[in-house]
Amino acid sequence: MKRQLILISLMAMGLGFSACSNDSNNEEVKPGIPEGTADVTIQENNIDVTSQNIGTWTQYATAVANLLAKDASDLNKAWSVSYNDGEAYAQTFKSFGGEYQSAAACVQQIVDGCIDIAGEVGTAKIGEPRDLWEAKKYTEAVYAVESWYSWHSIDDYSNNIISIRNAFNGTRNNQEATHSLAAFTKAQNATLYASVKGKIEAAYNSIKGMAAPFRSHIGSPSVLVAQEACATLVNVLEKDLTSFISQHADDDEMEEIVSTYVDQVVLPTYADLVAKTAALRQSIIALSNQPSSSNFKKAADLWIEAREPWETSEAFLFGPVADLGLDPNMDSWPLDVDAIKGVMESGKIEELIKWEGEYDEENEDIEAVQNVRGFHTLEFLLFKDGKARNY
Repeated sequence: MKRQLILISLMAMGLGFSACSNDSNNEEVKPGIPEGTADVTIQENNIDVTSQNIGTWTQYATAVANLLAKDASDLNKAWSVSYNDGEAYAQTFKSFGGEYQSAAACVQQIVDGCIDIAGEVGTAKIGEPRDLWEAKKYTEAVYAVESWYSWHSIDDYSNNIISIRNAFNGTRNNQEATHSLAAFTKAQNATLYASVKGKIEAAYNSIKGMAAPFRSHIGSPSVLVAQEACATLVNVLEKDLTSFISQHADDDEMEEIVSTYVDQVVLPTYADLVAKTAALRQSIIALSNQPSSSNFKKAADLWIEAREPWETSEAFLFGPVADLGLDPNMDSWPLDVDAIKGVMESGKIEELIKWEGEYDEENEDIEAVQNVRGFHTLEFLLFKDGKARNY
């Protein structure tokens, strides 16, 4: 997931936060508030669904859902059918073509993807809000929490750890495939196997053990426990497992591990993402055709369902998802809520949330478009205060 170190301007957004302030940067938690909890209820935004704006609201949600479903389909096709007018990326990876010169290099890429997401969960997704909290920037800390409009953060982060478990096991059901990194490590080095498995589970359990919702308990001691567990997981993957792979680089089993990973983890995850984003899209079309609180609830529930395959794919954010800009298309965070308001007010919704041409992550115009589409824009449009919006 592409994270940007920009925080929303609260004054520009008209968002309320009634903390006491002792200077322009820091805020004091009110006396009597439990340690680690947000000091007051934050006004999430000053936009509510009304009979006057429902048409524009659902038009925007439909346009975003259309693009989200298309991005998921494009990603799946790149892996399973054809990529850049050539063979499917799945075949390229399994035959260690392109930038990969050996099966061991592909296995190392699998591990590198796990390292990247474990580090991001600990240092960015959890760590950045915690750092802001400890700097007494309580308002900014809450706005740095991913998925806080839906209060779905802990599930997102724990699903990221599941993406690591799936990559190690070579399955999506918490079983170990015969030809998997887990099985191979267990056969060669049972101590390392137990260490990796244990640290994956420790990271998952510690995240699930965080006080919920995270946006209201950023200062809780449980957050530090989760951060430490993620750091420990990074350490064993980065040092011990990476060293183990280099020692067994010539083993024929490496090729089988790569094939199992692609066929039993990557391709089924992306197929699931296609199905669930398509269902989400249909629910938003239904909402647009018949606006109601119950249809908002149905769409919100399907947003949560569609998040699961995406978050469990974040251990393999390489290849087409990175090269084509599909990660930030689908999951850019934080949101530019002022820009979202501008899109709704413009009357040019579809024009303002699309970009064309070759992807360039340094292109600010593309980045600006990505900030007003994807999962989190839909989250903003479907949720408020951790619940589906009412109409």
